[in-house]
Amino acid sequence: MEKTSNINIRIDDKLKKEAEKLFNDLGINMSSAINVFLKQSVREQKIPFEIRKEYPNYDTDMAIAETDSTDYNDSKTYDSVDELFKELDK
Repeated sequence: MEKTSNINIRIDDKLKKEAEKLFNDLGINMSSAINVFLKQSVREQKIPFEIRKEYPNYDTDMAIAETDSTDYNDSKTYDSVDELFKELDK
């Protein structure tokens, strides 16, 4: 049997509970899940999933798409902030 080592990590309590529930539902414990992650990382020589910045939720994503597809040629423009505020005060 291979010699084992301990790893101590700090994680948010809520995240730990949610992860433990998920892994329990999958029939494995936290240690086994972390081992799977590490083995897969070593096998693939990378993080085994995409890491990226958070992206907008569906509603925000749809609003962005709508804005991107809108033709702004008819939009009114202003030469100064004062001119804009005068228009807004009307």
